[in-house]
Amino acid sequence: MMTTHRAFRYSLNRAGVALLLGTGLTPFAATSATNSATQTREAFDDYGPLKTYAQSPLQSNSLTPQVRSGFRLPTQTVELYGTGTIASVWANTDDYKMDYYQNDLSVGSYIQINEKWAIEMDYTWRFAANNGLDTLTKAFHDTFGIGLNGRDEVDKHAFDISVPQYGVEIHDFEGKTLSNAFTIYASYQVLENTHHGLSLGGSLYYNYVGSGPFKTSSLEQALQLNYSYRSGKHRVYTLLGLSYRHNDEVLSNIPYNHFAFSSGISYQYAIAPRHRLITEFHLYEGASDATSDLNEPSTEVLLGYRYHTDEGAIEISMIENVFNMDNSTDIAFTLGYRHRVTFE
Repeated sequence: MMTTHRAFRYSLNRAGVALLLGTGLTPFAATSATNSATQTREAFDDYGPLKTYAQSPLQSNSLTPQVRSGFRLPTQTVELYGTGTIASVWANTDDYKMDYYQNDLSVGSYIQINEKWAIEMDYTWRFAANNGLDTLTKAFHDTFGIGLNGRDEVDKHAFDISVPQYGVEIHDFEGKTLSNAFTIYASYQVLENTHHGLSLGGSLYYNYVGSGPFKTSSLEQALQLNYSYRSGKHRVYTLLGLSYRHNDEVLSNIPYNHFAFSSGISYQYAIAPRHRLITEFHLYEGASDATSDLNEPSTEVLLGYRYHTDEGAIEISMIENVFNMDNSTDIAFTLGYRHRVTFE
């Protein structure tokens, strides 16, 4: 009788193990799967600020520091990314007029080499093409009772830049390249702990446009300090940067300042494990002394949403100018994807 009872218990245990193996839910497998998913979420949790670039006309066609995370990625992590931006430029003053669309396509990679050093390589093509934003912009302004600042007095979908003081008259440039830029960015981790991260970064930027009204060849440099704070569902990222531009002209013959400061702040809130809401504010020093408006600071407000996949993130964002409507892009939208892989 005792032998029969032991045989029954042995058979039951074997059946239970077989069932767990068949469904892939052995205690070891279940624990390993949970740990793996947790490690993946922790390793790829923080994508930092939005992957966007300045959209104000002069700043977008030169080297302008971006808001970045002050925290490092896990060692030997590689992030590959691609973004696309459509923007509408509108400026109407006594000294100059700008009315055109600009569009950006960017691809790049960010590599966390070790605990101290990281490097990023980026290529951006910025070009003029009809993205139809005039219609959307006018509808938005009409809906909320915002003045059109002269937009209703000109034809839609124009491509015009006029700065008579410097002999700049560029018209009907749809399809032309505005900038064709390669950027290398290197970052050094100054400090990092549970809540605080501080890094120092430097950029080299080369813009080459071989022909057309925006023909140029320029080499620019920048330094920036990135400080970030994190606690629970909250992240804050800040920027203080300085650019040096050797060339004294941009967008044809518009005079450029050699030095320009940049600053910015980004706030991220985790509304769910895979969902983030992000808002940013960018402040750029006036890029040119050519006219009073271009010498004023350029300001941008960004609203964004990020969805996290297991190994990547999808971002959408909207950029709107504030305060000075005649030296920054009227409105812009960005869509991007970022993918991360860690090599052991």
